[in-house]
Amino acid sequence: MERLRELLLETGYTIDGVRDRLGTVAASALAREELVPALRATADGDPLATLIRLWWLGAAVPASRVPPAVLESGLVTVDGDEVRADVHLQPWETASYVVSDRKVRPGDPAIRADHVVGAGGASANLAQLVTRRPVGSALDLGTGCGVQVLHLAGRAEEITATDVNPRALELARLSWRLSGVSGVSGKVGSMFEPVEDSRFDLIVSNPPFVISPGGDLTYREAGADDGFCADLVRQAARHLNPGGQAHFLANWLHVAGEDWRDRVGGWLGETGCDGWVVQRDVQDPAEYVELWLRDAAEQGTPGYAEHYDRWLSWFAAHRVEGIGFGWITLRNTGTVDPVVRVEELTHQVELPVGGYVDDVMAAIAVAHRAKDLDAALLKTIAGLLDERVGLPGAEDPMRITLRQTRGLRRSRDVGTVEAALAGVCDGQLALGPLLNVIAELVGDGEILNADALRPLIAEGYFEISG
Repeated sequence: MERLRELLLETGYTIDGVRDRLGTVAASALAREELVPALRATADGDPLATLIRLWWLGAAVPASRVPPAVLESGLVTVDGDEVRADVHLQPWETASYVVSDRKVRPGDPAIRADHVVGAGGASANLAQLVTRRPVGSALDLGTGCGVQVLHLAGRAEEITATDVNPRALELARLSWRLSGVSGVSGKVGSMFEPVEDSRFDLIVSNPPFVISPGGDLTYREAGADDGFCADLVRQAARHLNPGGQAHFLANWLHVAGEDWRDRVGGWLGETGCDGWVVQRDVQDPAEYVELWLRDAAEQGTPGYAEHYDRWLSWFAAHRVEGIGFGWITLRNTGTVDPVVRVEELTHQVELPVGGYVDDVMAAIAVAHRAKDLDAALLKTIAGLLDERVGLPGAEDPMRITLRQTRGLRRSRDVGTVEAALAGVCDGQLALGPLLNVIAELVGDGEILNADALRPLIAEGYFEISG
């Protein structure tokens, strides 16, 4: 694999190299699963074009154009004068590569039960969420094509990767070898079974979170409800070292008459860990079913309508009104007073979240556990904006909004006292006396208790200094 890796890098088969070679039009078409512009862009048959056609587009290429390192890799099939790739080999970040099965398209044979999905939006989403701090030991649960290990390799001294699908680990090992990553312990098994007696400083998982009454596709489906994600969260706590952290992607049900926050928050509440849940998107049942039927290239197949109807019927029978998607983070603080925050953030946030997720978790914990806020020294976070809306010529604004320009970029409407506090607190004067002075200066009768600021501290508008 070393010879193949050298060839890929020398030829420019990297994310930037492929993007530049294809151009904007062809790359955009590929995102829509249209191959023709990319095939046109690689018609010259130069070395990079040949590799793109072979590995990325899945097209047959003349054997005379294929370098020996490719023919000797064991990842292609020679058929007369043509060569076809047996796998999808895609460039990933930092000169690394991911080996997987090719994405199925309309007209392809039915997807195999042990299909190994490649790296995509969800993979990048999780990688952006994971803390950047170095750790001793890390677990990638449900590694699939092994892409999360590529991100962990520079941060974890020891990495364990598990998957219920033996073929996934087979392809993941190819991903690691082609990316120059060694020393990963791969184990076959479901959930935490392969590491039953082990604890880790960091656990990450992009699990099979798709909620489907069929549950036939191992790489994405784990059951007819969100119980798999719930069990994953509940079991993770006992596999975290003190101070350890876990990051997951998940789906959860929005059931009529229930608050989804209570549903998902309940999963975390049973762990004894501090927790943070962020809902990033919600789809109605029809949108959700259509998305995953397209993913398996079922649209237009003979059984499409029946599968669609069966799926919707299950949702209707269980009073499902929507399906949420988002992030879940746990931290094993060892405290008897854990805190769980559940919120919805559908706007763009600063990436990578992992660059400041530790600060987010710390803010949630401090806001919950601080004993005497009156004596606390608060300061306003950097980059906070004070936005005011009012009628022309009016002395007082109709609305005051504090808006973060960094990190999670939250915004919150506040009163005059909170707004005044944001303008003056610099960590030099205790909060209680400072609020009294502000109340007198504002003079509108509004008095703010220090404890009322806990939500603003938890959301990162203010931080406690010292």
